[in-house]
Amino acid sequence: MISKNTICLWYNGTALEAAEFYARTFPDSAVTAIRRAPGDYPAGREGDVLTVEFTVLGIPCLGLNGGPGVEHNMAFSFQIATDDQAETDRLWDAIVDNGGEASSCGWCKDQWGVSWQITPRALTDAIFGSDRAAAKRVFEAMMPMEKIDIAAIEAARRG
Repeated sequence: MISKNTICLWYNGTALEAAEFYARTFPDSAVTAIRRAPGDYPAGREGDVLTVEFTVLGIPCLGLNGGPGVEHNMAFSFQIATDDQAETDRLWDAIVDNGGEASSCGWCKDQWGVSWQITPRALTDAIFGSDRAAAKRVFEAMMPMEKIDIAAIEAARRG
């Protein structure tokens, strides 16, 4: 059963592959249903995977194999709060090393073009904490980073 509010992501025939990757990579994630087309449609044939219901960290999503011509962009991203460097490294590396692309300030893109922010809680706590001078140092330290380095963030926080 589809949730009342579900994130729908458009894929060009690779919704199942993407959903299976997310289920393997993120805890509390799973492929929950695969729906096949009841007839031919512009991007596929009867019996092809049309939609895939899945969760990413408990968030309900629907992958739609809608065909070519609709690209993902950074206007939508999953922001994943990580607890330590090991978790940050594992998730970042899983995305980037599986055909993805590194960006800046903790952002990366998976091989299907979906954007992810792998954001350590230490970064968020430092930037939005009460010490404004420390927040500025942390923000400046973060700006040139691709994957967030928590030790560098903590060093900047301490001054």
